[in-house]
Amino acid sequence: MARGERMKSRRDFLKTTGGLVLATGGTWLAGHAHGADAVMGPAELPEGTLSASLLEALPGKVPLIKKSWRPPNYETPVSYFNDVFTRNDAFFVRYHLANIPEVAAAGWRVKIGGEAVEKPLELSLENLQNDYEQVEIAAVCQCSGSRRGMFQPHVPGVEWGPGAMGNARWKGARLKDVLTKAGLRKDALEIVFDGADSGVFPATPDFVKSIPVWKAMDENALIAWQMNGQPLPHWNGFPARIVVPGWTSTYWMKHVTSINAVTKPFDGFWVKSAYRIPRGKFPLVDRFISQETDVNTPITEMVVNSIMTNVANGQQVAAGQPFEVKGVAWDGGYGISRVEVSQDGGQSWRSATLGQDYGRFSFRQWTYVVTPSQRGPLTVMARASNRAGATQTFELIANPAGYHHNVVQRIALNAA
Repeated sequence: MARGERMKSRRDFLKTTGGLVLATGGTWLAGHAHGADAVMGPAELPEGTLSASLLEALPGKVPLIKKSWRPPNYETPVSYFNDVFTRNDAFFVRYHLANIPEVAAAGWRVKIGGEAVEKPLELSLENLQNDYEQVEIAAVCQCSGSRRGMFQPHVPGVEWGPGAMGNARWKGARLKDVLTKAGLRKDALEIVFDGADSGVFPATPDFVKSIPVWKAMDENALIAWQMNGQPLPHWNGFPARIVVPGWTSTYWMKHVTSINAVTKPFDGFWVKSAYRIPRGKFPLVDRFISQETDVNTPITEMVVNSIMTNVANGQQVAAGQPFEVKGVAWDGGYGISRVEVSQDGGQSWRSATLGQDYGRFSFRQWTYVVTPSQRGPLTVMARASNRAGATQTFELIANPAGYHHNVVQRIALNAA
């Protein structure tokens, strides 16, 4: 799509949303189209990030919050999370490498091999769809660095707000079924994935990831070719991608071209050096032990989290009149047990009403009715807990890469 066409899409979006521009840091309120939503992100984002942000449409996508063009990194405006499943054309886009080929379905193949399989395979899309049992799983796909831009002090990396995530129904073949057919050996330690994208310069490390073999053999891990009942969009991995429910999306390899079983820890840059967190700082159960060191470990499962989706900082509400606060909660697959809401800045908490349970890896919607008792400022907070006993934090857990931001959200409203 030419730049003129992208900017036209942005203008069209503004027409449909009323085009209301706030005077604070370039934050836009698109209440007409999707409910109150500070589209460009919260005030905690670095000032330069907010002022440089714009809505831009990639081919096949609605206007998203552009973070970078090469490689393409685009964030979903929070208001799209008012729906439990995120529209394919509004789903966030995350790449590390800038060469992203248009992969034709007819010519696509994924090779399954490595030293720890006895019968290497090569699958076409037709093989993937017809030769294996097809399963569908509702699961949140979330960038490890979602909310990185809200870290204080700020840390390097893509300065994401809260929209580097989405929830979808993923359909495909179980990874374990494919590995079993390839004759996975008992000495297999890790499963290594590569995709069709590549770097502009030869020295750029190829984006290759591995997961422990026990995670690959989990019944929920998929080679998915469908998303919300449709073929995967190009920007989300067409024609097939890896889906690792509960774990951050760094392992969800897009445009997957090879799956190799190895007997030793994989030593690629994106596992050995990148996507790591300090040991012992987070309440993780799923550990990638073969890749741990004395000081750090690969990021794995998502921490428990929640977000309000239909209210934004600075929004005006009517004193004495009830209004509904909506949101979603999610975690690494233990399941959300409760969401609590405070309307007095955290002094007291009440249980929100949980929506339908679409499975332990999915968004869980919640609602709560707030009635401002008097005119003036009003601070609403929401915190989620999961069935493993973990609850969102009130203080940021500092780490060099800005991962796992799950601080309880605060929304400042004004009752008039």
